[in-house]
Amino acid sequence: MHAPMFDSPTTDRHGRPDFARYHFPDDTSHDFFIDWDSGAAAAVALLRAEAGREPHDRPLRELIGELSTLSQDFRTLWAAHDVRIRHDGVKRLQHPDVGELELTYQSVDLPVSQRAVHDLSLYTAEPGGTSEGRLKLLAGLAATRTPTAKPTHQRR
Repeated sequence: MHAPMFDSPTTDRHGRPDFARYHFPDDTSHDFFIDWDSGAAAAVALLRAEAGREPHDRPLRELIGELSTLSQDFRTLWAAHDVRIRHDGVKRLQHPDVGELELTYQSVDLPVSQRAVHDLSLYTAEPGGTSEGRLKLLAGLAATRTPTAKPTHQRR
């Protein structure tokens, strides 16, 4: 039981989901992210900050080139030169199995080495709220479904 991003063919070369790849080339992202425009702008601003921090990161440059080729929306947002370092707020999602979720998120840098930057994003629902109930329902659905063969992911 995954969000559509995890079932999208827009994964990285290792088959891992990627917010930026999902946001732009995959049209289903418009249905999943209720405030698509805000999320897309944040994704690009975070990529721009990372590109400034690691200008020689070849996979990052390739991702930016790929998204620039595939998406007019990405090109427009990239041209704005917005930079975002902190990443926190509220995300509203339309999950296909449980409906609308409103989650508060906070990203933190994990100190793994002097050069590497790893970011962990934590998502929580308001205790006792509708989204918490829907997350519990989603967990229950995932626990009761039998595992099936994982889809083969290919990059677009």
